[in-house]
Amino acid sequence: MNTILETRDLCKYYGTGENQVKAVCHTSISIEKGEFAAIVGKSGSGKSTLLHLLGGLDTPTSGEVRIGNQPIFSLKEDALAAFRRRKIGFVFQSFNLISSINVWENIVLPIGLDNKKADTSFIREIIGILELNDKINSMPNTLSGGQQQRVAIARALAAKPDIILADEPTGNLDSKTSMEVINLLKVSVKKYGQTLAMITHDEELAQMADRILVIEDGIVTEDGKAVS
Repeated sequence: MNTILETRDLCKYYGTGENQVKAVCHTSISIEKGEFAAIVGKSGSGKSTLLHLLGGLDTPTSGEVRIGNQPIFSLKEDALAAFRRRKIGFVFQSFNLISSINVWENIVLPIGLDNKKADTSFIREIIGILELNDKINSMPNTLSGGQQQRVAIARALAAKPDIILADEPTGNLDSKTSMEVINLLKVSVKKYGQTLAMITHDEELAQMADRILVIEDGIVTEDGKAVS
C-alpha cells in the first residue's frame, strides 16, 4: 500500500491535572494515496484538532505526523509553511475568501505566495469541473454560499497538492448543495490522483467516503475497533 498520510502515537493535550483535556489521544492512523477518508465525530470530539495536526496547523503534545516519508514537525517553521503550501490544500467551513479580489485572483493567490507560476490550463479545467466558468471575474460577496465553497475548493486544488484536508466543508450549506460539493470534491480528487481527508458530523456525507474513522473523546476507531 502507498501510505501518504500517517500519524504515529499522536497526542494533543490541553491543560494539566484534573483540567487536562485529551483532544487527540495516542492516535496512529494511515491514509493511502488516492483515498477519501471521512473523520466523523460530535462537537468537541477532537476531530478539528486532529485535522489541524494532520495539516501542520497545530503542534502535537507528542507523537508525529508523516506526509510521504517526511515527519512534518521536524521541519522549522518557515520550512513547514512552505511544505504545507506545496503538499496540502485546505478547505474550511468558513470559505476564507478575500473579499477585495475576484474569484480568479482568490484561486491563484496561494501559488503566487509560493513564488510559483500558475498552470492556467489546469486551473481552467478545475474551474470547469466546479462550474465556475462564468464567475471568474466576480467578487466573492456576489456569490452564493455553494459558489463560494466551490471557489475555496478550486483554490485548494490549484497548486496540485498531494492531500486535500476539508474541515466541515459543507457546514454552511443546505443539504442539496452539500451533496453537490462533496461529489465535486470526490470527482476532482479522483481525477487528479489526490488524497482527501474530511471531517464532518454528517453521517450521510461520511457514507460517500472510502473509509470512515470515528473520533470520540480524542480516540479514533474504525468499524468499532481502536486504530491507535
